[in-house]
Amino acid sequence: MTRYWIAAAMALLTAATPALAQTDAQRQQWAREDEERLHTDWSHLKRYQAANAALVPTPGHPRIVFIGDSITQGWFDRVPAFFTPGRIGRGISGQTTPQMLVRFRQDVIDLKPDVVQIMAGTNDIASATGPMTVEQSQATIMSMAELARAHGIRVILASIPPADHFEWRPGLVTAPRIAIMNAWLRDYAARTGATYADYWRVLHDGDALRADYGSDGVHPNEAGYAAMAPVAEAAIKAALAKPAPKAIAR
Repeated sequence: MTRYWIAAAMALLTAATPALAQTDAQRQQWAREDEERLHTDWSHLKRYQAANAALVPTPGHPRIVFIGDSITQGWFDRVPAFFTPGRIGRGISGQTTPQMLVRFRQDVIDLKPDVVQIMAGTNDIASATGPMTVEQSQATIMSMAELARAHGIRVILASIPPADHFEWRPGLVTAPRIAIMNAWLRDYAARTGATYADYWRVLHDGDALRADYGSDGVHPNEAGYAAMAPVAEAAIKAALAKPAPKAIAR
């Protein structure tokens, strides 16, 4: 899911042509940048600092922040028209739930949204920042949701999208853990008054991502995001219809 894994795979396909060699060199540069950032800006706080500072009010439009990993980042990159006034994409490729928790105040709370959608967990399963148990992933998601509620922000908990394999982690069994996490997300949303956005339901073919909804078995394409959009719209409407949590933090 990270550029590191892409670069590692590309390293095995060293170019026979100048064009491919250039692409491989570019990916290796990305890998070096990612590795350096893990030591200097682990949660990538710098990624959205300028964009956050430049935000302006959108009167008449509730503010919705989408925090997540490459699936959220890809939504903004591939279908920017979905991000109408007030909708703010704060996805970062390759991120795990602990990284999102570190930047949650800067990239969510400080933006004072009406609603936050949290879509996270794919990279936890992939051990992108080290091995994590299901319980550890649940704990960091709970912490983000609790922070949101403490600041009067309504919460949408997004399902982990379907994937029966990760190309960058050959042999890793993914579907059972995704199923466990999604069952927990649905239950936790019901218990805490959050809204559950079931993207898995509209994207899956068995345990896999539908072939026409993505090319690598994990990341949606434009058609995949088109299938997700009505789920998001319904979740946003449902979340906004609920009273805002009583803020207990300032």
